[in-house]
Amino acid sequence: MASGLLDQDQLDEAWAGLRAAEGDPSDAASPPTDEQLAEKLVELGRLNVWQSKQLLEGRTKFNLGPYWMIDSIGRGGMGQVFKARHEVLDRVVAVKVLPRSKSTPEAIANFMREIQVVAKLDHANLVRAFDAGEDGNVCFLVTEYVPGTDLRKLVRRNGPMTIEAAADVTSQVAAGLQHAHEQGLVHRDVKPGNVLVTPDGRAKLSDLGLAGPLSGDAESDPRFGKIVGTADYLSPDHIRAPWNPTPAWDVYSLGCTLYYAVTGKVPFPGGTTADKVRAHRELRPLDPRRLNPALTVPFIELLADMMAKDPAERIQSAEAVIARLAPWVGAPRPIVLGDPRGRPQSWATTPSEVTMALPATEAEAEAADPNDASLGDTQSSFPEIPEPPAGQSDHSGSQTTHPFTSGGQDTSSATHFPSAEPPRPLAIFHPVVVLLLFPITLVGLVMLIWWALQTLQ
Repeated sequence: MASGLLDQDQLDEAWAGLRAAEGDPSDAASPPTDEQLAEKLVELGRLNVWQSKQLLEGRTKFNLGPYWMIDSIGRGGMGQVFKARHEVLDRVVAVKVLPRSKSTPEAIANFMREIQVVAKLDHANLVRAFDAGEDGNVCFLVTEYVPGTDLRKLVRRNGPMTIEAAADVTSQVAAGLQHAHEQGLVHRDVKPGNVLVTPDGRAKLSDLGLAGPLSGDAESDPRFGKIVGTADYLSPDHIRAPWNPTPAWDVYSLGCTLYYAVTGKVPFPGGTTADKVRAHRELRPLDPRRLNPALTVPFIELLADMMAKDPAERIQSAEAVIARLAPWVGAPRPIVLGDPRGRPQSWATTPSEVTMALPATEAEAEAADPNDASLGDTQSSFPEIPEPPAGQSDHSGSQTTHPFTSGGQDTSSATHFPSAEPPRPLAIFHPVVVLLLFPITLVGLVMLIWWALQTLQ
């Protein structure tokens, strides 16, 4: 009862229910175990599974100021996120908490900077901030709670999206990005796990923990000159020149996100973080039509223009992305999602990774348990790289516009899309094949004629 989640009447109710189930409600000699009592309280709806687990582990603090934690949404390198309810307003929100173990002066300063960044933004396609504060030594940020799921989970469960559904979601995210860019901010971590999708098809971009100013320096941006974000979605120019942030970084990452949405694969699956960083700079992704034959040529060209290695050849703004997506965008489409076990999805309680930074690659996120965070426990970055030599171009080694290959990955500097049609297997009447087979065929024909003449004689 120290937690404030239960009163004595509710405990008595659970106790009586256990005794009745055993067939001897008068027997008090063998009290139920804590586990049995917790299971019964969950069955009666007095606790949820996460709350019962925390109580069994001896945790009793479930509030931060007026916000009472209902459930764990997830954890990441930048903090833990909880679903919570305001005790007076009765409004469900998401609360991001800086863990006690990471509450160093530098971490607190970064967390406060994130709060200030989120407070500057107000857009329907960005997760909005409501409040911030401290409870003892714990700093927290309160944002809107977005029911639904993130794009990564959605694609993993339902498979690749149709062109129209993916264009709807991507166009909405681009609108949120355009607002952030107009406010002088670059997101730096656009990826499927940070795109929240509601049951009615609305999309919101979350997690501004790694966002920074477009015209920053080492004093205004502690991550200035560092490569930060998620390796599967880093732009080549972000890798080459992290001291020169531009909106083109986010456009490339959004292109990689769209690639994932329609194929179910990241552009460069497998390998280490270093392998992925090199691949974004030098290699071409697999032609997405090999993963989703329903993709059309105009859509492939749009995708290629968003993922151009050279930022000068890339679509220049999120606003331009919206214009290019317009032919496929209609009214937001309802999203139907079942969980991996085939049961209907409960939208009211589905974890959505609100305002949290995931590990450096999507593969590392697969092992994370989103339900193991606790309030009592209360950056994703790559090594700093040196400043470029004087006069060095920021775009050295860049490739041309269309970054796809029909087969595997290669390092050719010529990355122009090879054909308007999906690649076909080698035909037996290919000119090279004919030239090779002609002498053999001719010799065989002469021998056949000689044999026939000998037989006739």
